[in-house]
Amino acid sequence: MTSREEASRSRLEAMGAEGQIDKVRAVIDASPPVLKELGITVDQASELLRTPISGLEAAGGQPSQLEAIVKAVGRPPLIVTGGIVQGKHTLNADFPPDTDVKIAGVEPFLPYVGRVEFLNHDMAWGGTAWVIAEEADHLLICTNRHVAEIVARRTFRGDGVYMFAPANLPYGAQVDFIEEVDGDPNPDAVFRIEKFTYLADDASADVAIGRIAKPDDNAAYPLMPLDLAEADGEDGEIVAVVGYPARDSLRNDLSQMENYFKGLYDVKRFAPGFLQAQGGVSILSHDCTTLGGNSGSPVIRLEDAKVVGLHFAGRFAVGNSAVRVSTLRSVLDGTVPTHVPGAELSAPERPDGVHDADHFNGRGGYDPDFLQVVSVPLPQTPANITLSKPSDATAERPHELRYQNFGILYSGQLKSPVLAAMNLDGALTRPQKRGSDKWYSDGRLPATDQLGKDDYDDPAIDRGHLIRRAATNWGETEAEAKLSNADSFHYTIASPQHMSFNRSRSQWLGIEDYIMSNARTHGFRCCVFTGPIIVGGEPPLKNTGSPIPLNYFKVVTMLAEEEGSLGILRLHATAYVLSQGQLIQQLLIGQGDTESTEGFAFGEFKTFQTRIVDLEEMSGFDFGTLKDADPLARRVEEMAVEGPAPTPFVTVEGYANIVL
Repeated sequence: MTSREEASRSRLEAMGAEGQIDKVRAVIDASPPVLKELGITVDQASELLRTPISGLEAAGGQPSQLEAIVKAVGRPPLIVTGGIVQGKHTLNADFPPDTDVKIAGVEPFLPYVGRVEFLNHDMAWGGTAWVIAEEADHLLICTNRHVAEIVARRTFRGDGVYMFAPANLPYGAQVDFIEEVDGDPNPDAVFRIEKFTYLADDASADVAIGRIAKPDDNAAYPLMPLDLAEADGEDGEIVAVVGYPARDSLRNDLSQMENYFKGLYDVKRFAPGFLQAQGGVSILSHDCTTLGGNSGSPVIRLEDAKVVGLHFAGRFAVGNSAVRVSTLRSVLDGTVPTHVPGAELSAPERPDGVHDADHFNGRGGYDPDFLQVVSVPLPQTPANITLSKPSDATAERPHELRYQNFGILYSGQLKSPVLAAMNLDGALTRPQKRGSDKWYSDGRLPATDQLGKDDYDDPAIDRGHLIRRAATNWGETEAEAKLSNADSFHYTIASPQHMSFNRSRSQWLGIEDYIMSNARTHGFRCCVFTGPIIVGGEPPLKNTGSPIPLNYFKVVTMLAEEEGSLGILRLHATAYVLSQGQLIQQLLIGQGDTESTEGFAFGEFKTFQTRIVDLEEMSGFDFGTLKDADPLARRVEEMAVEGPAPTPFVTVEGYANIVL
């Protein structure tokens, strides 16, 4: 006997002691339809049930076969066809005699439970959803956060917005409210999820709420919300999970699943069982049969056909967890708790504030002599951009908004930062925990020249920190690091950023760390210039007058040893562009390099290393002598002498691609 069969035999002996095998014997003659799915006749099942566990192999059977029968008949995942639960008359003695009648009372609500399908994604579908509420001319559907997060992400407002596929196509989701076995496709039963009005953070109950169109009274497929129970369910209540079990071999025993489902996955099923009301304030358990595709399924009490929970996790034939209905009501009411027991508190973002000019007294701003050996002054900004003058401007710094460890050049005309200049000392890093965000306007500039939270109400637009928040968290003292961290939450430092930038942000944000950790660079100090590349024609942010940049640049300056320099330190400056590629293509065409532009792939945003001289041409900035300290420019010149001129940019697929 294999180890798997030994384990199955041990479980059977426990089931026998609990009377589960006797309960199945009592109903087997009624020919439960689940036997057909198991590929077993009533006579074969009866023979196995009569055979002592110790004599199964001698009789030509296996413990795993009998275990599958006992579990499948005991907690059957019943097929739904035409809105009717098949096999509801054949439940075992665990369930009261009138359970079939109660199941029939739930059947009218089964058409309002559907399968969550994805658009422009490699996964065709990923869970279950159901109509939970009505809102004006829309309906709200409920599923799990971890289902919605396959195609959407949470914003600072607490809602969810669709992410983008690698080809820069937006993901999407829809709910097919039929998807029954042998059922014909019905486009009238498919409703697109327009947006997720609520997407829980990772520390809160696993809930997502989406919005779909509300069909009119004469619609071919009408919908209505399932009723929510007034109070949380109690231990021992009879319930059912309605959803779409999916093949889930990563988390569950594949052989057991196949015994249960025989490859018939992804269709609507009705799985009865019992509540096990325990596990914490927001969580309850149940013993219904579920698989991965049941994520987001309603847990319906059979007594009154009302929802008592939202299934979110389980192990096949082991146990399941669900969010209580009281938590679902709190989500709908807007009073949802910000965390669940055992999870770190995640506070909501607070209303905007304002810091007057005196708040910034003593801020040093950007230090051009930070590298000590050589000075790195601010670059000259594009001539066509008018810079604002803060109220605390000095003759030496007529336009700089000075903060702790960094400075900003800002344009009130564009309501946007033009340049962020930061000093970074990695040896003095003091990480700061991120709390509930509160953003401020800067009182040194007119409030009308700055954006605010209401200007970022488009779910596809983020407040993009021009300066990496964590990078500012350094100082000789903890107080300095905290001050710098707090200064990074001003609207003068944020640039409207399309959410599709997020796919490439990890490499973009890590460039400074990589360069400072390279063996050729000296120490942990660097100066970083970052800004949007405004070329005209950028889409506007509503009617604010602020453009939404489509390209960003970064210049990192350090001291480094050159090969063969015998330890002599020289200025070292590299430039990068975050772009979909059109800006790079236009540059190459302008330089007469048409061969390199053939087949140029556009789509998702990528990080490119460019020569500083080329960045000047693309952006209109003048970086002065930094272009003479550019290793990529030197590399291109050296290779041009030896042969055909190489393409003057590098696509940064990984940090090892960077030319230092």
